[in-house]
Amino acid sequence: MNLSGLRSHNTARVLGLLRAAGGDGVSRLELAERTGLTPQAVSKIAARLREEGLVAGAGRGPATGGKPRTLLRLVPGAAHAVGLHLDRDRLTAVLVDLAGVTVAVRTGPLDLGAGPAHVVAVAAAEVAALRGGGTLMGVGVAMPGPLDHVAGVPHRVTGFPAWDGYPLRDALRAALRDAGSGEALEGGVEGAGAGVAGGAPPGRPAAGRRVAGKRAEGGADTGGGPTTGGAGPGGGPPGAVAATEAGGGAGAGPGEGAGAVAGAGVPPVAVDKDTNAAALALALREPGGSSFAYVHAGTGLGAGLVLDGAVYRGARTGAGEFGHQTVQLDGAPCGCGGRGCLEALCLAAVARGDLDGAARVLGVGVANLAGLLDIDRVLLGGRVVAKAPERFVRGVGAALAERARLAGGPEVPAALAPGTPHLVAEGAAQLVLAPVFGR
Repeated sequence: MNLSGLRSHNTARVLGLLRAAGGDGVSRLELAERTGLTPQAVSKIAARLREEGLVAGAGRGPATGGKPRTLLRLVPGAAHAVGLHLDRDRLTAVLVDLAGVTVAVRTGPLDLGAGPAHVVAVAAAEVAALRGGGTLMGVGVAMPGPLDHVAGVPHRVTGFPAWDGYPLRDALRAALRDAGSGEALEGGVEGAGAGVAGGAPPGRPAAGRRVAGKRAEGGADTGGGPTTGGAGPGGGPPGAVAATEAGGGAGAGPGEGAGAVAGAGVPPVAVDKDTNAAALALALREPGGSSFAYVHAGTGLGAGLVLDGAVYRGARTGAGEFGHQTVQLDGAPCGCGGRGCLEALCLAAVARGDLDGAARVLGVGVANLAGLLDIDRVLLGGRVVAKAPERFVRGVGAALAERARLAGGPEVPAALAPGTPHLVAEGAAQLVLAPVFGR
């Protein structure tokens, strides 16, 4: 690990502890003890963070026989990230502060089939409307899969005729640059990012840049090459499908193109599937090591997988294409080109108004998934589930109980995914925020 990478790694560890401490704050000495850093190193990091406005004093701690220690706290409103959920017919945009709290939400209609130029323009306008004049650490985008990212090839959107092969991330960055949305930031504060440049070790946030007007510190833009780590305790930083900038391919370090764009004041952009983003948001609330599936039933059907505490995306972000498992060989045609897919059968039942039938079909697929992955539990979400949450939990739970009875194994529980109706958009914002705090 080079020195700039080490500095970003240590800064993220300190920021993570400050966020965990909340408004009560934590002393420099305690930060040193819990990170293993020297008090001098912690003091330098704290001084930089105070200079950037991310950290402030929180008074003094209780006297313990000596001089009371000065406490530090995170300033949640010092910077924000925007999360965008681009669904087939709706856009949800959220503004999330450093503490992970959603402070603003915007929703509106969207036609994903209208083509990328229209959607990118709408998305850039939403970012500009939400960010106001504050520091924008980056933009996370979540949309229906599939997304593709192969070695040496930047991420492309596939699966929609008007989008096939379209480089969404780079196009949105260009739109933000043209709109001047990122003028307050030189690519994010130190440690921010949408992933790591290829070759970075798991768990290390990418080297970022400091707030505009301050000296740049090690590294260029944080949109790195692909990783398969995911987020959560022990996992690599999120944003696995964020493409490298011009001048660097997958597995390469930041190139000259990255530095040029970051210096031009464009915030980092990360892109991932909607189900992965939601799974990331849920994983960040969990203790380390848990394994679960987030099953999303909306305009499509998919799953976000968290295995051993890390979001699992697969080598080309194809993991979790849950809706396209064949459950009826001679079934109805599906939009993917197959027949009898779980998504086609489930959504057809929804269209007929047969929500109990939809829940039974969904339960069959979920039981298959639970048996295949040996996960701890299943969390349900999405607009279809929200129509009748008790029915879907009951129907899926019954299928899981029947599988456990036949297989003689433990029953995997099913429950509604905790959180807000904007879980996917909030997860998109965490594509940017999580690495800042070493997650």
